[in-house]
Amino acid sequence: MIFGCSGNIGGFGWIGMILNLVITFGAIISLVFLVVWAVKRTSSSSTGSEPQNMRNQTAQEIAQSRYAQGEINREQYQQILSDLGH
Repeated sequence: MIFGCSGNIGGFGWIGMILNLVITFGAIISLVFLVVWAVKRTSSSSTGSEPQNMRNQTAQEIAQSRYAQGEINREQYQQILSDLGH
């Protein structure tokens, strides 16, 4: 016989075979998630959480940009400038 004298697979029978498959698939899925996580982490750390064009801007320049893009209205823009002391 292929599996030994008793006919069991490795001593645990079908339960052992199913458990082995579950553990193997779990390890493969975990490895895939680990690779995806590592790739996302390295790509996001190189770009940063803020847009590239805002990294070296002053607060006034950021406010001007937000006003020009329509993110804030005139009153909010003037309030920001007054808060900044300009």
